[in-house]
Amino acid sequence: MVAAGLPPELSSAQLVAMLRRMLLIRRFEERAVALYQAAEMRGTTHVYVGMEAVAVGACTAIRPTDAITSTHRGHGHCLAKGGEPRLMMAELLGRAAGLCKGRGGSLHIADIDRGMLGANGIVGGGIGLATGAALAARMTGKDDVCLCFFGDGALNQGILHEASNLAAVWSLPVVYICENNQYAMSARADKSAAVIDAPTRAAAYGFPGWNVDGMDVIAVYSAVANAVARARRGEGAALLVCTTYRYLGHHAGDPSNYRDKLEVERWRPLDPITQFKRVLTSHHIVDETQIATLQAEVEREIEAAVEFAKASPKPNAAALMEDVYA
Repeated sequence: MVAAGLPPELSSAQLVAMLRRMLLIRRFEERAVALYQAAEMRGTTHVYVGMEAVAVGACTAIRPTDAITSTHRGHGHCLAKGGEPRLMMAELLGRAAGLCKGRGGSLHIADIDRGMLGANGIVGGGIGLATGAALAARMTGKDDVCLCFFGDGALNQGILHEASNLAAVWSLPVVYICENNQYAMSARADKSAAVIDAPTRAAAYGFPGWNVDGMDVIAVYSAVANAVARARRGEGAALLVCTTYRYLGHHAGDPSNYRDKLEVERWRPLDPITQFKRVLTSHHIVDETQIATLQAEVEREIEAAVEFAKASPKPNAAALMEDVYA
């Protein structure tokens, strides 16, 4: 069953799955903040609340064999790529059952088996990794693609310019996705970058760029699907700048005093989950009862993940030097 006005290749079941995944990310992040505030998590965490449409829309447009690289705000990307909430929550709490055996934590969470090549505490740190993954796919004769997520704070990092140039020269299957959530920590994007416009930036490298409404999951899906199709045909890289908004602070302990609270409220009506619910109900794909059921399912799944994490053992000190390569 396909809804008129929505991408014809997406079935109703797939659209509902996208909504569920967005709800899952939102609730996972809310619980992560609560765990941090309860001092049950070491270090801090950078959550994805408000940005769910970008990760879900983008990852819906790729195959399980495709790869992604992430940022310091990586939980949403990991969940959108199919990450298991129980193992992710255990990782955040530093438990041995975590995706990275409790060693990566929030900032370096990864799920290599699912093609999630890792979050990164370095601004723009995933850009070179993604370009290398695309090169590896090309050299091994695969038609896999790599999505490279980064924030507006990485737009002016040298690695982006260097990698983009090589991706263009070698026609690599990589899609660079800038999540412009308006702030790099406390610095407004429009005050720190002279040019954010994707077509203008991409033209300098010789590949296409698109500006995308990052609060609209279908808009993100369609743009990424187009870029991915090009990459699979051997037509090379692309740049997407997805305009989105993080409703919470830069990290879990950030009170966001650098921005006007009225600004946040102006973005509330654009909440990507609220908008997508409205789209699906208007197309009679779901009703309010079904949405409530989805939310209840997600709540149970996240609470089970928290219980699993808390009950999991901490890493044994004897294993300290395992998986250390340098």
